[in-house]
Amino acid sequence: MSKKHRKITTQTTKSNSHQPTDIQPQEEKQQSSESSTKQPFLSILVPIYNTEKYLRQCLDSLIHQTLSDLEIICINDGSTDHSLDIIKEYQAKDPRIILINKENTGYGDSMNQGLKKAQGEYIGILEPDDWIELNAYEKLYQLAEARQPDVVKANYFTEKNGKSTKISAIDPQDSNKILNPRQNPELFRLAPTIWTAIYRRSFLKKNRIDFLPTPGASYQDTGFSFKVWAEAESVILTSDAFVHYRLDNNNSSVNNPGKMQCVVDEYVEIETYLTERGQFAELGCLMSVTKFRNYHWNFQRLSPALAKEFYATMRHEFLAAAEEGILDRACFSRSEWLALQMILKHPKIAYHLLRLRAKLRRQ
Repeated sequence: MSKKHRKITTQTTKSNSHQPTDIQPQEEKQQSSESSTKQPFLSILVPIYNTEKYLRQCLDSLIHQTLSDLEIICINDGSTDHSLDIIKEYQAKDPRIILINKENTGYGDSMNQGLKKAQGEYIGILEPDDWIELNAYEKLYQLAEARQPDVVKANYFTEKNGKSTKISAIDPQDSNKILNPRQNPELFRLAPTIWTAIYRRSFLKKNRIDFLPTPGASYQDTGFSFKVWAEAESVILTSDAFVHYRLDNNNSSVNNPGKMQCVVDEYVEIETYLTERGQFAELGCLMSVTKFRNYHWNFQRLSPALAKEFYATMRHEFLAAAEEGILDRACFSRSEWLALQMILKHPKIAYHLLRLRAKLRRQ
């Protein structure tokens, strides 16, 4: 369906603050037979596991979007708190909310079930402990409507101790341009903040882009993000920020040291994906760059005992990559290349320097 002739229904709710207001959804819903069967512009996936503390704020920010042509797919991953009750409460007052209720099988399987259920032209993602500006999806729709890119991606805010900080990974000079990741490899260097973007559903389906469904795993956004950049031919960026990413949720997977090996599994999956499609020769070096950055970040957050174990894994894998000729100086920044060479050639010195840097950053 051509979106140039699509009539999009919008609400007049204004978004002047970073937090959604506590207002009730509209009493009247347009539920004609046409609107109940037509393909929505956007499907938003919300993977939920024991987030009752934050879930209302998340769902409020979705049901009050100024773009109403959407479906909200809540995937309850066997929550043991009151998350399911909250979803049902919101579903009762907003028919755009679709519930997938299942046993606890993990984030990756939840996302894959959401992708299969989605009917929208584009897919969006919102974590249940985050929230989003009320005009976000209308703004992203406006960027996608005319040129129908594979991906539209924005900046975001971090939230910690009541303080909101804009993360400007995307420069204003890069806004509103059509970019191809292979011609603009800096896109691969962006953090895998998959919830800052919307993705054309047919693009994901055509290229079999989904999530590693390992139960109890984490970092599945890493593999998903790399696959997207590996296959996308058209990406539109915007320097506007919409999602408020919560850093002070102690239950978040990024605060769980027990999942330190999950990022290793993600890169096994990425390498398999590229190899099966004959893309490893072209993209293997870029994979190594993102791998180094994500391994380095993971290493810095770990306790000393866990960090030592993970450091050995990291060094072993990059020694193997060097022997296979995968590493290319041109793919790395100067600081990244120097740090990598220190790890490979002077492992003890590099370990202590990196741990010292991690300690200083936490202070």
